Amino acid sequence: MFEFLQLTELRKLLDEKKVSSLELTKYFLARIKEHQDLNAFITVTEERALADARRADEFINSPGENPFLCGIPYAAKDLFCSKGIRTTAASKILDNYIAPYDATSIAKIKAQKGVLLGKTNLDQFAHGSSGETSAYGPTKNVWDKSRMPGGSSSGSASAVAGGLAPWATATETGGSIRQPASLSGISGWKPTYGRVSRFGVIAMASSLDSIGAMAYSVEDLAKIAEVISGRDEKDSTTGHGEVPEYSKRLSADIKGLKVGIPKEYFVEGMEDGVKQRVMEAIKELEKLGAKLVDVELPNTKFGSLVYAIVCPSEVASNLMRYDGIRYGHVATDTKNLLEVYEKSRASGFGNEAKRRILTGTYVLSAGYKDAYYKKAQKVRRLIINEFAEVFKQVDILACPSTPNVAHKLGKAAENPLHGYIADQLNIPGSLAGLPALSVPCGFARPDDGESPSMDGLPVGLQIIGPQWGEQKVFDVGYAYQQTTDWHKKHPSI
Repeated sequence: MFEFLQLTELRKLLDEKKVSSLELTKYFLARIKEHQDLNAFITVTEERALADARRADEFINSPGENPFLCGIPYAAKDLFCSKGIRTTAASKILDNYIAPYDATSIAKIKAQKGVLLGKTNLDQFAHGSSGETSAYGPTKNVWDKSRMPGGSSSGSASAVAGGLAPWATATETGGSIRQPASLSGISGWKPTYGRVSRFGVIAMASSLDSIGAMAYSVEDLAKIAEVISGRDEKDSTTGHGEVPEYSKRLSADIKGLKVGIPKEYFVEGMEDGVKQRVMEAIKELEKLGAKLVDVELPNTKFGSLVYAIVCPSEVASNLMRYDGIRYGHVATDTKNLLEVYEKSRASGFGNEAKRRILTGTYVLSAGYKDAYYKKAQKVRRLIINEFAEVFKQVDILACPSTPNVAHKLGKAAENPLHGYIADQLNIPGSLAGLPALSVPCGFARPDDGESPSMDGLPVGLQIIGPQWGEQKVFDVGYAYQQTTDWHKKHPSI
């Protein structure tokens, strides 16, 4: 009944008193229980959610205007610290960690009286692109439960795509919003680096991490962006500029807009169905009056290589704090302090975290830092400069979000490099700190020939803008969704 309604629709129902926040919250909590087999949630905060919903209803029933998110339930990726609630990062090393404070983005949603349903599953510490490296088991794709939903924001993607929550917070370091949004058939927004505060969000790679959201429409994402964006004194990397009123400025008029088509993003091995759907979406933009321009981004081919050095280096540094002493999992069968460190980390971290720690520590070690890390950062600068030059020619870029539809569960485990391959179309933009969207643009048959329906599995159109160019990105996504209905297609679960 309420699943798959956009936030603007839920807001209207609440404001017109046609439904209460408590009724909405109970409805979504029931759906979470009904579809536990998706494994989208690590922690469900039922008691607190019901209490928050009652408080939201009191506010809604009092005089005055209601904040946009007031009374609307949502889910949070389990990297976001939420005061008094278990926050695990999907790792056993934080299995018993209760956050003593709220992440800035959570605090902003709480200030609007949004209702937190629970914390969603993810690849452990966001290390992965399939949702399978979680210490609490893999998340499943709602369109075909034998397939991965994408990652690392796997639980957020499945929760929204399955109608278990109308929207969810998410994070991206190298594709963790756009890729699962694409594979799960929903809309996902990755902001400019520094547009949203990272304070209180468990760090993966600090120079890459961005805080965004997943929802059903670009209009919803623009509304959410207005709430969670902005300067934060607790995060020195946040921008100083005022947050635009994205939703009020949304325009479906993109006549004359220059849309760059980077040939390097149509990579060898891309599934034919994916390429076809994306090209059809790009042609739709042309019908709306946009001017298509072929552009080149030759350094794209180095993106995954740079990421494979920079990301593990920062991961190794950030994971040093999990030592079994200050918080989290502590090994008990130890004889001395060194064994506390060794055994706590050995038993608390999963294999993917250990791989990245080993790689990052090696890269940063004496004699190798200049050869690998410094050189990677220089190539990263070339990628940033290349994007800046291209955006002198065009307003935005349009390309595939992923080279394929969702793979079968287990494929990532077969190849430790799966994530770097799966995110190859997202990583360059992340390295450059650019804003981007993934929006549904149709369905395609997987190369393995197996699909639960004749239509196939979801495909995503990626829209990339220049730094701080969220408005352009939102406008193009909004215009596309005004003339297509792919974002209104939902699975039967």
